[in-house]
Amino acid sequence: MSAAQLYTKYTRVWIPDPDEVWRSAEIIKDYKEGDKSLQLKLEDETLYEYPIDLQGNELPFLRNPDILVGQNDLTALSYLHEPAVLHNLKVRFLESNHIYTYCGIVLVAINPYEQLPIYEQDVIYAYSGQNMGDMDPHIFAVAEEAYKQMARDEKNQSIIVSGESGAGKTVSAKYAMRFFATVGGSASETNIEAKVLASSPIMEAIGNAKTTRNDNSSRFGKYIQIGFDKRYHIIGANMRTYLLEKSRVVFQAEDERNYHIFYQLCASSSLPEFKDLGLTCAEDFFYTSQGGDTSIDGVDDADDFEKTRHAFTLLGVKESHQMTIFRIIAAILHLGNLEIQGERDGEACSVSSEDEHLSNFCGLLGVEHSQMQHWLCHRKLVTTAETYVKSMSLHQVVNARNALAKHIYAQLFNWIVQHINKALHTTVKQHSFIGVLDIYGFETFEVNSFEQFCINYANEKLQQQFNSHVFKLEQEEYMKEGIPWTLIDFYDNQPCIDLIEAKLGILDLLDEECKVPKGTDQNWAQKLYDRHAASQHFQKPRMSNTSFIILHFADKVEYQSEGFLEKNRDTVYEEQINILKASKYQMVADLFQEEKEAVPATAVRKGAPRISVRSARPAFKAANKEHRKTVGHQFRNSLHLLMETLNATTPHYVRCIKPNDEKLPFKFDPKRAVQQLRACGVLETIRISAAGFPSRWSYPDFFNRYRVLMNKRDLCKNDKKQICQTLLEDLIKDPDKFQFGRTKIFFRAGQVAYLEKLRADKFRAATIMIQKTVRGWLQRAKYQRLRRATLTLQCYARRHLARRLFEHLRRTRAAIILQKQYRMLRMRQAFLRVRNATLTIQAFARGMFVRRIYHQMLVEHKATILQKYARGWLARTRFRQARAAAVVLQCHWRRLKARRQLQALRIEARSAQHLKKLNIGMENKVVQLQRKVDEQNKENKLLNEQLSMLTSAHSSEVEKLKKELQQYQQTQQGDGNQLLSLQEEMERLRMELERAHGEREVMVDSHGKERDLLRKRISDLEEENTLLKQEKEELNSRILCQSEDEFARNTAEENIQMKKELEEERSRYQNLVKEYASLEQRYDNLRDEMTIIKQTPGHRRNPSNQSSLESDSNNPSICTSEIGDTEDVIQQVEEIGMEKAAMDMTLFLKLQKRVRELELERRKLQAQLEKKEQEIKKSQVIETKTEVSSEHEDFAYNSLKRQELESENKKLKNELNELRKAIADHATQNNSSSDVQDSYNLLLNQLKSANEELEVRKEEVLILRSQIMKAAQQKETGKNMENISPNASWPNSDQHVDQEDAIEAYQGMCETNRLLEAQLQDQRREHEEEMEALRNQVDLMQEELEKQQQAFLQTLQLSPEVQVELGLQQEITRLTNENLDLKELLEKLEKNEKKLKKQLKIYMKKVQDFEASQTMVPVERRPHERNMQVAVQRKEKDFQGMLEYYKEDEPLLIRNLITDLKPQAVSATVPCLPAYILYMCIRHADYINDDQKVHSLLTSTINGVKKVLKKHHDDFEMTSFWLANTCRLLHCLKQYSGEEGFMTQNTAKQNEHCLKNFDLTEYRQVLGHLSIQIYQQLINIAEGILQPMIVSAVLENESIQGLSSVKPMGYRKYSSNAAEGGNSYSLDEMIRQLNTFHSIMCEQGLDPEIIQQVFKQLYYMINAIALNNLLLRKDVCSWSTGMQLRFNISQLEEWLRGKNLQQSGAAQTLEPLIQAAQLLQLKKKTSEDAEAICSLCTSLTTQQIVKILNLYTPVNEFEERVTVAFIRNIQKQLQERNDPPHLLLDFKHMFPVLFPFNPSAITMDSIHLPASLNLDFLNKV
Repeated sequence: MSAAQLYTKYTRVWIPDPDEVWRSAEIIKDYKEGDKSLQLKLEDETLYEYPIDLQGNELPFLRNPDILVGQNDLTALSYLHEPAVLHNLKVRFLESNHIYTYCGIVLVAINPYEQLPIYEQDVIYAYSGQNMGDMDPHIFAVAEEAYKQMARDEKNQSIIVSGESGAGKTVSAKYAMRFFATVGGSASETNIEAKVLASSPIMEAIGNAKTTRNDNSSRFGKYIQIGFDKRYHIIGANMRTYLLEKSRVVFQAEDERNYHIFYQLCASSSLPEFKDLGLTCAEDFFYTSQGGDTSIDGVDDADDFEKTRHAFTLLGVKESHQMTIFRIIAAILHLGNLEIQGERDGEACSVSSEDEHLSNFCGLLGVEHSQMQHWLCHRKLVTTAETYVKSMSLHQVVNARNALAKHIYAQLFNWIVQHINKALHTTVKQHSFIGVLDIYGFETFEVNSFEQFCINYANEKLQQQFNSHVFKLEQEEYMKEGIPWTLIDFYDNQPCIDLIEAKLGILDLLDEECKVPKGTDQNWAQKLYDRHAASQHFQKPRMSNTSFIILHFADKVEYQSEGFLEKNRDTVYEEQINILKASKYQMVADLFQEEKEAVPATAVRKGAPRISVRSARPAFKAANKEHRKTVGHQFRNSLHLLMETLNATTPHYVRCIKPNDEKLPFKFDPKRAVQQLRACGVLETIRISAAGFPSRWSYPDFFNRYRVLMNKRDLCKNDKKQICQTLLEDLIKDPDKFQFGRTKIFFRAGQVAYLEKLRADKFRAATIMIQKTVRGWLQRAKYQRLRRATLTLQCYARRHLARRLFEHLRRTRAAIILQKQYRMLRMRQAFLRVRNATLTIQAFARGMFVRRIYHQMLVEHKATILQKYARGWLARTRFRQARAAAVVLQCHWRRLKARRQLQALRIEARSAQHLKKLNIGMENKVVQLQRKVDEQNKENKLLNEQLSMLTSAHSSEVEKLKKELQQYQQTQQGDGNQLLSLQEEMERLRMELERAHGEREVMVDSHGKERDLLRKRISDLEEENTLLKQEKEELNSRILCQSEDEFARNTAEENIQMKKELEEERSRYQNLVKEYASLEQRYDNLRDEMTIIKQTPGHRRNPSNQSSLESDSNNPSICTSEIGDTEDVIQQVEEIGMEKAAMDMTLFLKLQKRVRELELERRKLQAQLEKKEQEIKKSQVIETKTEVSSEHEDFAYNSLKRQELESENKKLKNELNELRKAIADHATQNNSSSDVQDSYNLLLNQLKSANEELEVRKEEVLILRSQIMKAAQQKETGKNMENISPNASWPNSDQHVDQEDAIEAYQGMCETNRLLEAQLQDQRREHEEEMEALRNQVDLMQEELEKQQQAFLQTLQLSPEVQVELGLQQEITRLTNENLDLKELLEKLEKNEKKLKKQLKIYMKKVQDFEASQTMVPVERRPHERNMQVAVQRKEKDFQGMLEYYKEDEPLLIRNLITDLKPQAVSATVPCLPAYILYMCIRHADYINDDQKVHSLLTSTINGVKKVLKKHHDDFEMTSFWLANTCRLLHCLKQYSGEEGFMTQNTAKQNEHCLKNFDLTEYRQVLGHLSIQIYQQLINIAEGILQPMIVSAVLENESIQGLSSVKPMGYRKYSSNAAEGGNSYSLDEMIRQLNTFHSIMCEQGLDPEIIQQVFKQLYYMINAIALNNLLLRKDVCSWSTGMQLRFNISQLEEWLRGKNLQQSGAAQTLEPLIQAAQLLQLKKKTSEDAEAICSLCTSLTTQQIVKILNLYTPVNEFEERVTVAFIRNIQKQLQERNDPPHLLLDFKHMFPVLFPFNPSAITMDSIHLPASLNLDFLNKV
């Protein structure tokens, strides 16, 4: 295309501007070839004539269409040049507040000088796993790209962050490292990622400082390598530093500061541990106060110091080393404050030995004071002949002091970096690494010295690497697409690099001049002029002989040679270093040890030397042997090593831009921005791209965008590639302007803009045609409507005129009458007004004259009063003066007399008689104290004698008791007499008890009389109370009528709040369950890894053992639950709020304590009983079959007895729970005192009954234990007697005795002795217990009597009202105790009756079983050993819904029913069949009362389900299957638990299938936990399947064909990330997947409530991921996307309605996404639109609304962008909202799940077992 075609009217161009760099203008006249100027109109409507150079024909740059402005990638612009880049950055930064923009492979980051909410954890997760360019530009996108390429290509990566000081390099590098720490967290517990992040505050403290451009400027370069293992987890890190700015330690320019650590230490100097440092505020030290202000706005140095210390601790730096570091830093400050005194005209100088700062310096570093004082002012000169000491001038001493301070700080900096690397080092082998280079950008100041020279030299090297890498990527892209490659010329800065580092270059000449003994900066500059004057990159300034100019790639920089040699040498005197080496502090001495060999070795080993390590030692003695390396030489070597590292990695570039020098938020200075864009290489990238084919389109995108330019014939073809080729050949005649690649079309610069112009013209022509037609139709319709309206109006107008004439005539006559009357009235009113005014004036005038006379009289009276008071005051004043003079005279006279009297008293006090009077009192006191001491000694002796007597009496009594014990052991015959005496004593105690009862009855009668009187009085009071209550109720009814609405509203709000709290509590509980499951999963994984590592042969323990133990721990005993029930009673009493309950709380606590003691005893007895049962089982194996059968019957009887006791105990416990619930409900309904008292009495009675029931159970267990012990003793004696030798002799018989007779006689004797002994012990124990109980009763009666007497006396002293209350309390207490006693007796009788009835039933059952066993044929145990002839089949009508299996078949049952079961195997049967089968097995174990079997089966079931879920952790069908079965088993345990709350929907047949013996509440809780874990696993599987589909199906899929034809405005993908082609999903595919989920869950019988919760969670995830992606992508924020999104959401809502899931709340979770779609579609122009948006978008936060508005992109040129003023208006209206600060939604949030009880209508006896399950070993019962 020619220039005449491009530069036409209305075309916009860019022209240079001195203030804004580039300015936009519009052509108002078409350009023709040969025109000398271009007619333009500026944006402010002024005309401008732009001159054109005819020779160069340089026309102004063309401006891109508005549709292309604001691109994420600068290379996607059609016109690629400097003004287009600058304008695009400015629009994104100021209007959209986007600080990141791509420029090819470079990320341009503009410092906003404001904290933005785009770095939270959820943003990291949003960018993790995404391709670069799919989301908005971000530092996280670059970090993710590096991480992904490292994992995919297994190649090391580097992120190079560069820019000016204050551009945000350090912050960008910090965020990149935070991304790696979050995404690639360490796999072990070393927390290495936290240590990597902790190194940042340390390096900022010791290496950052405030400058004029940046408050936190990094004054050194660093390269951090983050190491990863094979799983790409962080395992360690390493840091290299470059060119620390040491001169800042001793000098700071104005408005600048030293390194932060100095100010942090001074701010914390008041801490106790820093008192010895001798520090004060920073203004008191020379090294920290040169810049002026020592503080930074918004920075707390003391708080930052605490963070620095915490980081040191986290990195493992010892506390002692930290203190040494702070001592060294403090010593540097003291060194700067030394007072150096000049002598001999400045040729010599000295430091005072009393200098405080010198003492502090030497003390802190532990060096010799005198030596340091001497060598600070002297130096040693060594020649071949002799060595002598020379004094230094004042200037030399100051320079030497500053050099020493810089050297100390540099060594300390290097030591800290080394220790950080040690802390981040790991022994694990590093698989790959990602390096983050935070290096200084190109710098140019008014005065540029050695530091700027090194910085710009490093940037030249980095720019060369950058240019070659960009050129290489461009070449790869062209070759991949098969486009002919033509060599593109790009700027090569190798000549400039050779000027600096080549042989005899600037650095070589500098090093050579440093070797010369008397080399100077001027001589070096002259050598540069002579050597490099002919170089095109070197210039000599005209007005200076000490400066030189280098033409860098970014700009021309003038360097001053002054100081180059000194900084390059970096000289420190050896004598001062030797003193520091001799420090008494080991760490200080280690800092200055020789490192001649260590430095090169370290450099080779780690890849690059650290510049902060000293490179030039002042070892003058060794100068002839080896020349030390200079700073320039070291920097060049380290830079070469850095470039080798970067060239071996894949680089990623981040260029930081400083928008203004004032550090103002979101202010853009075009001049400063252009300078940096030129310096950082962004414009060079643009130039390389523009030289080729910068615009690239895929064939589908091009077809969708420009299909409007195609004709209908071409659109009918199926080959889109051929269609695009045909279109371009027709539109663009020059074939060099585009190229066809394999997958893309490549365009030259400006061609896309031309196509956009053609497309806009096409749309404009179509729009005109549509407007013409519509306007014609509107005008015709308007004419017809006007004609009909005109005829109608004429008719009505004529009628109206006639009526108006009639009305006029009638009103004229009426007006004349009204005028007559009105005129008369007006004249009368005027006369009355004049008359009233005259009277009023007369009255006011007369009053005025009277008031004047009165006022004059009043003034004269007041003057008289004033004269009276003034004369009185003068007289009183004269009197007071006279009196004051008299008082003064009296005071002087009295003082004189007092002094004389004082002198007399002093003389008397010095006399001896006065001292004797004073000592008389002291002697009396001494005598009295001596007497007291004597009396105390006498009392002490008496007490000692009494103690000795008591000791002797106690010993004699002990001896006496011992003798009695021996006599008791010798003689057992006296037991009968003793029993008689004890019985007599018991009778006597009983008599006393009866007498006490008699006295008690008397007291009861007296109390009864008083009670009658009190009741009468109470009745009177109650009558009055009822009257008052009636009045109160009337008033309350009135108040309630007025506040019913308010109460209802408050109640609704409270209900909502309670629901929210319940949801939060449930969510926390399920999160705990989820964490437990994850920990358990982690434990299993670690155990599997350990087994794999060990690979030990032999049998390995089944992991299910551990799970079994864990399940055991979850099943507390019945005792624990019962104790918990007692505690629940106390809690219920407290919640009801009964004030009367406090009066008898002691009794309540005693009962509780007694219940707990009895429970502990019952547990012990039960354990002993189980031991005896085991012993009986062992003995039964040895005995004969007959003995086995008889003993088995006894054991069965005992076990049945114990089971019945336990079941009865459980029933009592259930009854107690029901009673408690009834009491609680009754108490909440009735608040009267009588109802509360009744509830409290019932509660106490129930506790008493529970106590007595436990005692009865204890006695029965004791009886059983004694029987079992006797049986066991008999068997043991039988065994012992069988072992007696047949040859044993009998000493008591001389005649022959038969052996069998003797054995029988012996056994009978032993048995008789044992029985007698047991009976005697039982009688003795019973007697002792009875006596103890009687004594306790007597004591209790006496205590109760005393209490009643005391209470009675106290009651008499109180007022009548208090007496009434106390009397009632005592009466209630007494009646409560009596009720408990009576209840106890009644329950004992009932329990005995029940016990006898149960024994009778047991005996009857035994008889029936015995008779049945005689008629039935015995059956063998094992299934495979059964004989078909003797097997008896039960009839189906006898099936009771129970399945029997043997203990050894349990693993087979678990394997066939759980582990190896496929959901398809039971798909044709009853849903949740495994759950029903498991319950029938549990029911049989409950029927036979086998708790071990129940426990084992449930534990194995739970472990089996966990094992299956772990094996199929990504199988949705299997997970859903076991979620359904686990829930069904849980429902069965509830439905058949026997609890009335779960049995309301049961049939009579189902009630017969309830559990009889066991309470499985604890197992229900475990199954509930397991259900939550399975539900969470199900959600995770479904989310993993749906998550890749969401963005493509909801946001990108074109469900409405032809609607989304917007140009994709994303990142131009290179080969590095284009290799990953993401799958594209449609909305139909996602809906089909949801259908699959729904059908699977429904087929497997999952509860509908759970299905609803599953889809609510999935819909929330769809909403969160789609909205988060929308908030981070500019290309989808358009009107067409909003329309498409709303249609897709409606499809999802329609699917919910089709599946009858609209009540699940899933549709409500899509509300934020719906509002985001509506926001994209709404009009965004006026204030009314803003109000509509604010009222509509209630589910979106303010940040989300503003973000969407900033991202909104017009589809076509006819749309308008959202203005900044409109967005500010939105923010103003929404500022009152209290929205959360997060921008993105947490897509990992999980709603708390509920498992509502859902009983089954299926009965157990109707379930059929299919043969495919292989459960033949199960027997129907």
